[in-house]
Amino acid sequence: MTKSTKDGRAKMGSRTRLVHAGRAPFENHGFVNTPIYRGSTVLYPNVEELYARRQRYVYGTKGTPTTDSLEEAWSELCGAAGTVLAPSGLSAIALAMFTVARAGGHVLVTDSAYRPTRVFCDSMLAKLGVETTYYDPLIGEGVAKLMRPNTIAIVVEAPGSQSFEMQDIPAISAVARQEGACVIMDNTWATPLFFPPHERGVDLAIEAGTKYLSGHSDLLLGLVSA
Repeated sequence: MTKSTKDGRAKMGSRTRLVHAGRAPFENHGFVNTPIYRGSTVLYPNVEELYARRQRYVYGTKGTPTTDSLEEAWSELCGAAGTVLAPSGLSAIALAMFTVARAGGHVLVTDSAYRPTRVFCDSMLAKLGVETTYYDPLIGEGVAKLMRPNTIAIVVEAPGSQSFEMQDIPAISAVARQEGACVIMDNTWATPLFFPPHERGVDLAIEAGTKYLSGHSDLLLGLVSA
């Protein structure tokens, strides 16, 4: 997508952007939707290109035009610099957490978090030497009192899973930025259409595509935008 195209779409309403995001019909022989590319091995036109590794696509696990289309669309909707796809919502949570986790670190996680997130923190992160503290989701800027020198991330979720608390994300993000911590948000309930995470100070935004993006209980998908 060209810069002029991006600038033009930025002025569109959300419904119009949903129709156009991630689609490039005239790069795909006029077909409205990006074709589904299924494959593992990608061939090079010659030996020189093989060694130069200049090709955009080198192997199926490293992306296809189909996955690029979805990542581009999601980045546009989120106002993100980029998006990475994951096999499920929980794997997206793990991907975001592993991005910042380090032995001896400390993370603050909202007490209203998705239960599998708690299980992940209490098991996997604990095994890696990362301590987790659960905080009142309505604490707002009061989260500053819970920060430690080794706090590496604050995990937020609004609305909260099951209990639907609305957190003060800008206030919490301001505290995190001042302390040099990363803000990770599970934005599955709101989606970027109702809550643009990166405009509110979130560094890594997680979406379980299994939920709203599908809605039919027939898809497993996770997305992490930054």
